[in-house]
Amino acid sequence: MAGVINIALTGLAAATRQLNASASNIANLQTVGSLQEGGQAPYTPLTTSQTTATGDGGQPYGVNSTYAPRNPPFVPAFDPDSPFADENGIIGVPNINLAEEAVNINLAELQFKANVSVIEAASELDEELLSIFDERV
Repeated sequence: MAGVINIALTGLAAATRQLNASASNIANLQTVGSLQEGGQAPYTPLTTSQTTATGDGGQPYGVNSTYAPRNPPFVPAFDPDSPFADENGIIGVPNINLAEEAVNINLAELQFKANVSVIEAASELDEELLSIFDERV
């Protein structure tokens, strides 16, 4: 059962990474910047990418999760009073959609619950197996 638990733990780590990315995006929603080269760039939103982790024999043993910058990272907006505005009053605003971030947070919550359920089920199966061995020995 250790393999099942390890797989679930990689799922928990992936959900944590997804939650962290969404939290960072929401926290930096208003971190604007300059679109001009050499200026302070706006915050670059994060996404996560998940791939299957496989062993030497090609057997899956979990999930790998990595951060990736969102493409495009920011969108132009008109704010001539901003210190980051160019001669046309354009600044860069992070390309963040709050509705999408809310969905990502809900997905991370579901991933947490699913992986914890797997760990609980594996633990119950281990306990049942040990009790059967105790009865027979």
